[in-house]
Formats: sequence, C-alpha cells, structure tokens
Amino acid sequence: MRLFVAVNLPAEVRSGLWEAMEPVRRRQYPVRWVDPDGMHITVKFLGDVDDPRESAIRQVLDAAVAGTRAFPLAIGGFGVFPNASRPRVVWAGCEAAPPLELLQHRVEQRLEALGFPLEGRAFRPHVTLGRAKSGAPAGPLASVATALADLEYAAEVTVPSLDLMESRLSPAGV
Repeated sequence: MRLFVAVNLPAEVRSGLWEAMEPVRRRQYPVRWVDPDGMHITVKFLGDVDDPRESAIRQVLDAAVAGTRAFPLAIGGFGVFPNASRPRVVWAGCEAAPPLELLQHRVEQRLEALGFPLEGRAFRPHVTLGRAKSGAPAGPLASVATALADLEYAAEVTVPSLDLMESRLSPAGV
C-alpha cells in the first residue's frame, strides 16, 4: 500500500477550495483535478509500504506528535510548481507555521530511523489541487498561473494531529 503522513482539512475548507477553483477548472486545462475528499497537506510521502510496517509507522507518528497542542494554520493563495512557464502541480498555499515545520521535522527524523529517507527538498506545505495530465504540452498549461492570480480564498484551520493515509492509484495514475 502507498502511504503518506498528512494534515486532513475540514470539509468546509475542501469545498471552499473546490468552489474557488471553479473558474479555472471551467477553462478545460489539461489538468487532473483533485477531488475535494482527497485534499490535504502532505507532511511526508512514504511510498509503497508492506502491511507489517504500518504498526511501527503509527507508533513513530504517535511519538512525533506527543505533547503537541492543536495549532492554527492559514490556508490561502494559489500557485503552481515548479514554475509558471511549465506548471506540473496546481496548489493552494499554506502558511509555513513553526508548529507545522517542527512536526514535519520530527516525522522526518523518526521515520528515517525506520529506513525512510529524508526528503531532499525543503518542506513547502501546500494543498495539491491538480496535476498536469501526463504528456500535456506546456503551451496550454502556461496560462494556469495567470488564471490563478484572479482567485481569492482564505481560511484558518486548526491542526489537531497528523494522519497516516493511503493513496490508491487508479488506472488513470491518480
């Protein structure tokens, strides 16, 4: 099973992001949009994990969040990765709040002890809203970032914990 550690978002935030993205989704960009039920903030992607390891991972996560109090986190703004001229991921912004960064660091350190490699990139918290379709030419995607500039959405969520989640690939690769 493909596992990852994430911050789940309240239903009203997920639906608010979906509604805010409506004008961009209507433009029929070659993007696979994330269903609102799948919107979250990934803290650590683990990849394929054998069932027996799940228990150890859960214990490590419990240790990583032990003593952490719920904290507020601002969600807002939109953008693309890696850049506007060749976007591959459409995202909603997420404040890089110190409590979230600390949790992410703890998760990284403790999961490394279980054999999961440290992430080589800096932690950039975000909510993935869509991914460019496989083989989509850069031309039609190049205006996505411009379209996002007209959108507005802001919310504050309370992060009570982290969740171990499973990602199931469909035949479409999502």
